[in-house]
This record gives sequence, structure tokens and C-alpha cells, in this order.
Amino acid sequence: MNLKKILKENKKQIIKKWFDAVVETYPSDTAAFLKRQKDPFANPVGGMTIEGIDGLFDQLCIEEIDPEKVTSFLDPIIRIRAIQSFTPSKAVGFVFYLKRIIRDEVKNDPKLVGQFRDIETGIDQIALYGFDIYMKCREQIYEIRANEAKRISFSAFERAGLLRDKHGNDPGLLHDAEDLDAENEESGAKV
Repeated sequence: MNLKKILKENKKQIIKKWFDAVVETYPSDTAAFLKRQKDPFANPVGGMTIEGIDGLFDQLCIEEIDPEKVTSFLDPIIRIRAIQSFTPSKAVGFVFYLKRIIRDEVKNDPKLVGQFRDIETGIDQIALYGFDIYMKCREQIYEIRANEAKRISFSAFERAGLLRDKHGNDPGLLHDAEDLDAENEESGAKV
């Protein structure tokens, strides 16, 4: 008996169970919408999630998973969850739900236990890729927020007339905080 063959034969019901488990991580009203709305244009989160977990499942059923493909399937799911401020464990934890689903599917058949360990290792590997993606997304979010805070501060100083270039003149041509920072570092000008 080959576990990967059994998984492929039962793919449709496994994917449905996995999708339902992922959707349950959202608030109840959102979860109901994600399950109910099948149109990927009206429900892009649901559409990307089902497409992503379907691709991830296929990767688990081949000889060796392809990190680039895994990343391409995981990225949209994790990116959405990172933007929605899921904690790292909640953002990536859905990957581990597949272990329980598969375990229920094979009902701990002793002939399949060794093969199941290989599948579990693949699931763990996918989760690690997911964590990397989550961290990159959160770094981008923090960078965007920091740049926005700089821009707001710069604009406030500029409107208040508190900015001066190295010669003491109104800078006029300095239009963002990065230019101001560079100018200040070079000249020691005071803001």
C-alpha cells in the first residue's frame, strides 16, 4: 500500500477538510462567507487559499517537494494572514492541520506509519517556508509604517517652517525624509 497514492485518490475530500480547517481560523462571520462564496472574484481570499492548499497538497504527493513551488503556493495565503495581523503561529499553523486530516484518513494503519512520517516531514518543511514568508511580510509592513511615519514628520516640520538646509535656507527641494536624513548626516544641519 502506498500512502501517496491513497492521498491522491482522496485528494478532493482532504482538500475540502483542510480548507474548512483553515477557514475556521477566521472570525465566524468571515469563515461563513469564505465557505459560502465560491466565486474567486467575489472571494479572493477563499480562492487564493483553496488554490494554494491544493498546490501544497500536490507537492506533498511527489517524490521531493520543490521549494520554489511551495513558496509560490504559500506566499498568497501567508501574505494575507500577515497583513491581517495574525500571530506567527496562527498565520502558519494551518499547515499543521493537514497532519491530523491525513492521520484520520489513514486511520493509523501500521503499514502506512513509516510513509506517514515522510509526509509529516514534508508538512514541517512547508511550515518552515511559511514562517520565512510571514517574517518577510511583517518586515515589509514595519518598513512601510516607518517610512510613512518619517514622511508625516517631515511634512509637519516642513509646514511649520522648521527645516533648514546646511546654509540655513528653507530647503524647498527636499521632498522626503530620506533626503533630509542624508542631508543632515552630510552637513550636520539641525532640524
